[in-house]
Amino acid sequence: MSSDSGLSRRTFIGLTAAGGAALLVGQLGCRKGESPAGEDGAAESAGDAFEFYEITLAQLQAGMESGRWTSRQITDAHLARIEAIDRQGPMLRAVIETNPDAGAIADEMDRERKEQHVRGPLHGIPVLLKDNIGTADKMTTTAGSLALEGSIPTEDSTVARLLREAGAVLLGKTNLSEWANFRSTNSSSGWSARGGQCRNPYALDRNPCGSSSGSAVAVSASLAPLAVGTETDGSVVCPSSINGIVGIKPTVGLAGRTGIIPISHTQDTAGPMARTVRDAAILLGAMAGVDPADGATAAAADRGHTDYTGFLTPDGLKGARIGIGRQFFGFHKGVDTCMEEAIGALSRAGAVIVDPADIETRNQFGDAEFEVLLYEFKDGLNRYFQSLGPTASIRSLKALIDFNSRNADREMPYFGQEILEMAEAKGDLKSREYLEALETCRSLSRDKGIDAVMDKLNLDAILAPSNGPAWMTDHVNGDHYGGGSSSPAAVSGYPNITVPAGEVGGLPVGVSFFGRAWSEPVLLRIAYGFEQVTGQRMAPRLLPTLEIG
Repeated sequence: MSSDSGLSRRTFIGLTAAGGAALLVGQLGCRKGESPAGEDGAAESAGDAFEFYEITLAQLQAGMESGRWTSRQITDAHLARIEAIDRQGPMLRAVIETNPDAGAIADEMDRERKEQHVRGPLHGIPVLLKDNIGTADKMTTTAGSLALEGSIPTEDSTVARLLREAGAVLLGKTNLSEWANFRSTNSSSGWSARGGQCRNPYALDRNPCGSSSGSAVAVSASLAPLAVGTETDGSVVCPSSINGIVGIKPTVGLAGRTGIIPISHTQDTAGPMARTVRDAAILLGAMAGVDPADGATAAAADRGHTDYTGFLTPDGLKGARIGIGRQFFGFHKGVDTCMEEAIGALSRAGAVIVDPADIETRNQFGDAEFEVLLYEFKDGLNRYFQSLGPTASIRSLKALIDFNSRNADREMPYFGQEILEMAEAKGDLKSREYLEALETCRSLSRDKGIDAVMDKLNLDAILAPSNGPAWMTDHVNGDHYGGGSSSPAAVSGYPNITVPAGEVGGLPVGVSFFGRAWSEPVLLRIAYGFEQVTGQRMAPRLLPTLEIG
């Protein structure tokens, strides 16, 4: 099986960030990111009457500094918006639970501001966390599963701790594809037993992609200014693209993974999700750093940064050598049109376009990746269950499988748990099959993959379509992926940034920029430059469906 077709695309993470080419939008070309026409009043219901609609971090900080708003007012307003359009009204189902302490945290941030103590650009800013990122507070951490309902870790995850230290208000936990979409070969992205089906804010009958579905939908629909997702392969990039926002999948090791429910210790990473590149860069800086319990982060001491905004320069595209990953094109005419327009914009802004810049090994490591994930999931999840202590009701992957079987009416109404069962059948990480698969992945995705083409062509980044427009949610047949480009960066552990690149039939599509390990500064400079010259962010209208003539 290939990483770009068949079972592997269906089996993990909404893998390779595919974009389903829906029939109604299949022949439409790219259009500039402007809100599509809809029913009277749709724009107001989507947020025009909401004071913090489409607001940036700089605007929020200026408002708090001037005394126009307090963190408590901002926090309460976002909580009210979650109640109004996530749990009622359109019922986006992006947020699984809100933090009962959010107001108190905001009050404390306001007290600190009055005392002239502002911790940084996240001080007093509401942030949502995906429900596989642990918090030691009154919120649970469940990966969307009823098996962990009520589970509260004894310590914050590294990401949660760093965000608290930066002054962020942890607003709540977002819905996700259950177990980060590593459960079934026939799953519907954005569905979890705890959260139900998360819905796309551009057309509610379409899919938000996964697994960080709720994080992307929440940011796009202004339920929060920022959110944190996680990615193993495509789970930040795909939902960010399909929901019209910026998503960063960092180099593995830039952000600590302690306290995050795992799939793969070689590919997992948390990543920021925001409506602008600058806001995503600010969140990335707050998340970055050495995690003593995560050996992969040791290099972050020298290679990471706590402030990435200095790399966001107005002329960042001048002289940048950007290779075109032509092998990722061709799955959707409208997406190809958007990509060609993106390439033209980059060229006019001074970038040097190198076309093509294809990865020769692209289709050679899909099977090996899936083997690695199965082995590492079993090992990592069993370790995570043990870390919860003796009061945890689920103590192993086998116990989880048994729980799902006993509660099939609630846990498996639409799809099963074939991937959990495949993982349980694997051995330990000393297995020859695992070690050989891991070596295959590292060699073909790094030395003979991304590094090879970038060295050969002297590139700063590779450009490719993130995925196609959102497909119709289908609980009978599962997800309808079409094409995408997340796997090379995911398997290698290298960074990947998606930025809005236009829309096809009223549905957003994104362009990805990926490159070498620890090249976030370069990729951010390019992504920011592209955003500034194109301005393709399109606010959602919460339409029930799209009517396309």
